Amino acid sequence: MKTYSFEKLEVWKESIELVKTIYKITNTFPSEEKFGLISQLRRASISMSSNLSEGTSRNTNKDKAHFTTISFSSAMEVLNQLIISKELNFISENDYILVRAKIEKITNMLNALRHSQLNG
Repeated sequence: MKTYSFEKLEVWKESIELVKTIYKITNTFPSEEKFGLISQLRRASISMSSNLSEGTSRNTNKDKAHFTTISFSSAMEVLNQLIISKELNFISENDYILVRAKIEKITNMLNALRHSQLNG
């Protein structure tokens, strides 16, 4: 079976781990949030890995960097929704710290990837 270039990216692997964490955490949210924060958090986290994979199929480094930027923007969306979830007491302080650290690691990796795409 062929391995595509995005599957080799460490940042893509980390973003998949974040998706799994988000799914696990949102399973504990109130059921009335099914179409609210649960859906928003899950879609935004999936968007991170999806844009990374889509970007690898682009021909120019500028296009690739554009999709990396979109992935970064989705990470910021997840962070915002995570802060709201914490303020509403839907997640524990410990889970908040854990996920925020994952987001920080991923955004640092995305910045490095974008830099290499634009300057490499």
